[in-house]
Amino acid sequence: MKITDIFKQQARTFSFEFFPPKDEISAVDFGINVGQLMKLNPSFVSVTYGAGGSSQERTFALVGYLQQKIGLQTMAHYTCVGASREKIIADMQLIQSMGIENLMLLRGDPPQGAAAFEAPPGGFAYASELVAFIRAAGFDFCIGGGAYPAKHPEAATMSQDIANLKKKTAAGASFLLSQLFFDNAGYFRFVEKCRAAGIDCRIIPGILPITSFSQWTRFAAMGNAPEALNEKIKSYEGQPKKIYQTGMDFAIGQCRELLSKNAPGLHFFTLNKSRATVEIFETLAGN
Repeated sequence: MKITDIFKQQARTFSFEFFPPKDEISAVDFGINVGQLMKLNPSFVSVTYGAGGSSQERTFALVGYLQQKIGLQTMAHYTCVGASREKIIADMQLIQSMGIENLMLLRGDPPQGAAAFEAPPGGFAYASELVAFIRAAGFDFCIGGGAYPAKHPEAATMSQDIANLKKKTAAGASFLLSQLFFDNAGYFRFVEKCRAAGIDCRIIPGILPITSFSQWTRFAAMGNAPEALNEKIKSYEGQPKKIYQTGMDFAIGQCRELLSKNAPGLHFFTLNKSRATVEIFETLAGN
C-alpha cells in the first residue's frame, strides 16, 4: 500500500525508522526490537542505509523482508550517492519487483572522507533532481522527501531552503519527513513558512528520544536543542539513568504538544532500539 493511501485512512500516522543490522548479534537484537515495535501497529516503517551508500543491498533485503514476511508497510531510503542514471533505473526495477511502493528519496551525505557532496558521474546533486528523474522514468512509487525545520546546514537562508524544498515537492514528492528537532515552536514556524510558499503536503515531525549522553552529544546540534535541556543533560553526565529519564520526559512532552497542536503524526528515529519508543507510545496512549 502506498503511504498516501494510508493518509486517506489515517489523519495521523505513527511510523519508525530502522537501519540494517551490521552483524549476527545485531540481527538478533534487531529482531527482538522489531517484535516489540510491531505490537504498536505502526502506519509504516522506513529503512535507511549508511553514509556514502554503504549497506544499500542490505537495506533492500530488509525492506523486502519486512514487507513480504512480516507484513509491515515499508519505505526504502534511496540517495544520490554513487548512483548513475543506469544504476538508478536498475535499482528502481529491483525495488519494484519486490512489491515495494514507497521510497524516501534524499541527496545523501558525502562519502566518508569527502569534504563536500559531489554528484556521481551520470548522477544527480540534489534530491529534487532524483525525484524528477524517477518520475520521468515512469515509476509509480509514492515518494517522500526530507525537510529541515532548523534549515538544511548547506542552505544560506531558510527562504532558500524552502524554495529548494518546493522544487522537491513540485518534482513529485508526495509528503515530507522532518529531520530530528527539539524545538516544537521552530517546527510549527517551519510548517507555516512552507504553507506560505505553496507546499501543502504532509510534513511529519521526526522524533529522536535521547537515551544516553553520547547520543546527546552527537545529535543535540542537529536538533537546535533548548539550552535548558542541554544544561540539564550535561549536569547528569555519568548518571545514565537520570539522562534516560530526562530524555524520555522531554520526548513525551514534545510528542504531546505536537499532537495537541495538530501535527499529522510522529516518525521515530529508533536507532534500532525499541524500549524508548514503546515507553513513549504507552504513555501517550494512557493519557
